[in-house]
Amino acid sequence: MADGQHQTAARAPALAFILITVTLDILALGLIIPVLPKLVVDFLHGDTAHGAEILGLFGTVWAFMQFLAGPILGSLSDRVGRRPVILLSNLGLGLDYVLMALAPNILWLFVGRVISGVTAASITTAFAYIADVTPPEKRAKAFGMIGAAFGIGFIVGPAIGGLLGNLDPRLPFWFAAGFSLLNAAYGFFVLPESLPRDRRSAFSWRRANPIGALTLLRSHPELLGLAAVSFLFNLAHESLPAAFVIYAGYRYHWDQGMLGLTLAGVGVCSAVVQGGLIGPIVARLGERRALMFGLTAGAIGFAIYGLARTGTIFWIGIPVMALWGVAGAAAQGLTSSRVGPGEQGQLQGALQGVRGIAGLIGPGLYTLSFAYAIGPGVSWGQPGLPYLIASLCLIAALAMAVVVTRRHAVPAAT
Repeated sequence: MADGQHQTAARAPALAFILITVTLDILALGLIIPVLPKLVVDFLHGDTAHGAEILGLFGTVWAFMQFLAGPILGSLSDRVGRRPVILLSNLGLGLDYVLMALAPNILWLFVGRVISGVTAASITTAFAYIADVTPPEKRAKAFGMIGAAFGIGFIVGPAIGGLLGNLDPRLPFWFAAGFSLLNAAYGFFVLPESLPRDRRSAFSWRRANPIGALTLLRSHPELLGLAAVSFLFNLAHESLPAAFVIYAGYRYHWDQGMLGLTLAGVGVCSAVVQGGLIGPIVARLGERRALMFGLTAGAIGFAIYGLARTGTIFWIGIPVMALWGVAGAAAQGLTSSRVGPGEQGQLQGALQGVRGIAGLIGPGLYTLSFAYAIGPGVSWGQPGLPYLIASLCLIAALAMAVVVTRRHAVPAAT
């Protein structure tokens, strides 16, 4: 069998393997989302406003570690292959969840978040893996399937985490540790390598450091503009992990069980869109127009979240927001098609650097804006301020995307 035929035959199982890996990874992450804010607030004796500020600090430090580690892991995977990077990251993440489950105070919980910022940066390697096993014209759909794996993880993880958290806020951390260690064992025995030795590139600290990795984005006229769109996209996204739990608990008085079920509802809608709709939408509209469509849906969804006075109205925004996922897959497809096979890890590392910069800004921006909005002396009292800011970020991203992709616009299918 010729090499090209062999690679084509190997794509389907390799794609399935990495989708299972990502699903287990996100499942573990989803387990702790409903309970981490409560654990922080409990350590602070119930001070919600101060808890929001601490969560903002946690998010900023986590993102900073991703900013540092993402390019290093991406470039390292270009050199040694994707498999060992993914396996070691999953093992480290599992051990880190054990540390957080045992944390006796805020300081140890902080240390755990620092470590998880490094180990969770392996998602860049998963995206590079997808680029390895998928032809350019099918990558948007494949990246959408990664989004569906995220959705499945967020369907089951937060729902279970919320229910377990009602029993003990530390219990979800033990379950998350188990899933991450199971993921490492699964990968060791099942996950194949996706990057052949003849397509690997030498490791270079010049390219692996966060600033050096970003220089790749200047190699094509559209890459830098698409990276700016990605920055605004991710800056808006930071409002969800930074503020959702504490915002919904404050505004709608939801307990951990309801928070977990709501996040599960988000995951269901996301999985439907990313697993079943992205392929047809991209085929119909083309990657460029699909990007515009997704950004528009996200801006509207965030506006609904921010203005919703009741939980019912918030729920109406969930399916609208799910369509935002089309933009992420389309953007990944547009960017990955503009570099060669030996640079996919570096590209994903550079994009992780962009996400990391957004992550450095976002947690503080959203938690502090929430704390300000509910603080004393604020007469207009708009606790949804973080999501209105996120909506403005996506409106700006939409305007930028229209400009930077205009040169290579592709007509929609008829």
